[in-house]
Amino acid sequence: MSPASLQVATELSERYERVRGCSIALTAGLSAEDMQIQSMPDASPGKWNLAHTTWFFEQFVLGLESSYRPYNTNWHYLFNSYYQSVGPMHARPQRGLLSRPALADVLAYRQHVDDALQELLTGDIPAAILATIELGLQHEQQHQELLLADIQHALSCNPLKPAYSTAIDAPSTTSVSMTFIPGSDGLVHIGHVGDGFAFDNEGPRHRVWLEPHALANRPVSNAEYASFIHDGGYREPTLWLSEGWATVQREQWQRPMYWQDDLASAFTLHGVRPLDPHAPVCHLSYYEADAFARWAGARLPTEAEWESAAERLPVDGNLLDRAPKLPRAFGGDGLLQMYGDVWEWTSSAYSSYPGFKPLPGALGEYNGKFMSGQMVLRGGSLATPRDHIRSSYRNFFPPDARWQFMGLRLAQDR
Repeated sequence: MSPASLQVATELSERYERVRGCSIALTAGLSAEDMQIQSMPDASPGKWNLAHTTWFFEQFVLGLESSYRPYNTNWHYLFNSYYQSVGPMHARPQRGLLSRPALADVLAYRQHVDDALQELLTGDIPAAILATIELGLQHEQQHQELLLADIQHALSCNPLKPAYSTAIDAPSTTSVSMTFIPGSDGLVHIGHVGDGFAFDNEGPRHRVWLEPHALANRPVSNAEYASFIHDGGYREPTLWLSEGWATVQREQWQRPMYWQDDLASAFTLHGVRPLDPHAPVCHLSYYEADAFARWAGARLPTEAEWESAAERLPVDGNLLDRAPKLPRAFGGDGLLQMYGDVWEWTSSAYSSYPGFKPLPGALGEYNGKFMSGQMVLRGGSLATPRDHIRSSYRNFFPPDARWQFMGLRLAQDR
């Protein structure tokens, strides 16, 4: 093993231990019962998240090694998510029915795979396998955010409204007036560039023409969204896309997800807390973000406008370090909070970039197969690991989803 290869393997081994350890740390305060529950079809039990991310390494890395012995071959069916080319899978809405294997068995499974993979990293590993291990770590970091969003939803269904964590910062004391900052126009380039990791859907880098526009200097706040509600925003059909209005009527939406009836408090990972009027509004669907933008006389930015502005900024903000906090308002000049606090809905449908090619084999199912009926979000949230986000990162969800940490930033034509 060359010195350069040894250094790469050593750094990846340390990163593997750190990322995998973070997943366990995020569940440290949860009971086995907490880790079992599935509160809606779109969510997954915490136990399943821990097992599925382990399955990924067993399936796509260790499974290529003739000397590796799977922990339990029956679990391949239980913990596959959507990789049809790998084999059949347990139905997603029924993951909460998997009381067996127990949480202790899943943790033993993780340890088994961790030991085998760390042993693998002591040998001479092809670059393609190293890349798959890094993909698996990025995949696990996505599931760390999903785990937090899923457990928040599960705890919100409990009449006692228990908190995931009670360790939070004080409310914001800073309020910054909303202004609009001109963005670049004309021919710009977007898409991942450089040697660092990126998902396949972030490239290739390509040219995009931008018309004159401006982005709001900060996300929309709780107080501003409350004004939309008080002004009858949820009762005015002309503000809504047709499918959005149908969703509002069908689901009887009257406020953001987790907001309480008093419109002054919300259920959070830290229990029911007073709404910070200056903090970014959170847990909005695309439909709600779009309706608010219309009400405000503005629009949502395109993902090209967002990325063109964000790629000049350092990746910094209220992101996941050791434990999630609440969205906060921050002072300063220029574009604020482009990273962290809340994912920001864009007006861009999730589709491929010119020249896009999915990864070969089963890993090609990772992103490309979802390029239909989804909208793009940018910037990360309070639950996004700090070393996981970048300006080219493309998150995507259906337009009616709102249990994730989703908010908005306004844009204007100039």
